[in-house]
Amino acid sequence: MAKEVAGLIKLQIKGGAANPSPPVGPALGSKGINIMDFCKAFNARTQDKAGKVLPVVITYYTDKSYDFIVKTPPVAVQLMEVAKVKGGSAEPNRKKIAEITWEQVRTIAQDKMPDLNCFTIEAAMKLVAGTARSMGITVKGDFPG
Repeated sequence: MAKEVAGLIKLQIKGGAANPSPPVGPALGSKGINIMDFCKAFNARTQDKAGKVLPVVITYYTDKSYDFIVKTPPVAVQLMEVAKVKGGSAEPNRKKIAEITWEQVRTIAQDKMPDLNCFTIEAAMKLVAGTARSMGITVKGDFPG
């Protein structure tokens, strides 16, 4: 007999740095999940991605057990890493903060592909380019396609 799902919790935690303080503690504690057990398991699984922001989806069951899936870092975080900027532009339509190439966009799209709802790498590249545009990052050249 399969366990009955009680709900989902979605969090964004830095790899290898989960601790019982907010936002992790209150989100899990209110659902009756063992906080330290989750923190140890998450940190062990994300040791190789230390410091990167990672979305995690926690499925918790009625018997207070849980499973979690760690996803790839958000596109915005990857774009800031590639462009070497601290944050997006306050006025993305007027003030451009950086330039990236289509090759860099392709790399991010390939990395993020399992978590996107795109069927082709070209569609994923357009999605990443749209995120870049909304952050004030310009993509150099014409779309390779």
